[in-house]
Amino acid sequence: MHYSFEVNGTRREVDVEGDTPVLWVLRDVIGLTGTKYGCGIAMCGACTIYVDGQARRSCVMPISALGNGSVTTIEALHETRSGLAIQRAWTELDVVQCGYCQSGQMMSAAALIAAKPVPSDEDIDAAMAGNICRCGTYSRIRAGIHLAARELSATPPDVGDATDEAKR
Repeated sequence: MHYSFEVNGTRREVDVEGDTPVLWVLRDVIGLTGTKYGCGIAMCGACTIYVDGQARRSCVMPISALGNGSVTTIEALHETRSGLAIQRAWTELDVVQCGYCQSGQMMSAAALIAAKPVPSDEDIDAAMAGNICRCGTYSRIRAGIHLAARELSATPPDVGDATDEAKR
């Protein structure tokens, strides 16, 4: 079947079966390999993407459920204020160890601080509970989220940023 949707700001057209998970369309058909396969049952968070601005698990979402939705992947995370702040914090604090889960961790973290600009530890624990890190970098992830939130609260957005953030 033919599907047309937006990925990272670009209209994409694919011809796949309707039950094909969005993860495999992104990775195998479109060639965006930043989103990872972890468990295949939406329990680990490695496959987290945004669909119409909401964090979703792409390993269990069939392409037929996407409709005309807009997808944002880790490859475009830097285009949002919260995503860019998360990327800078991750680098500054050396959050990543093996790195396999980090695209999903970063997508979930950016969604959290976009929705809740100054999250508490409890907010972070709740938002990140579905993201598993085999290396156990949870304390660095939490510190990275706090650092990114502090950066965002100290830096006023540019005029277009609020609109751009709302679109993602």
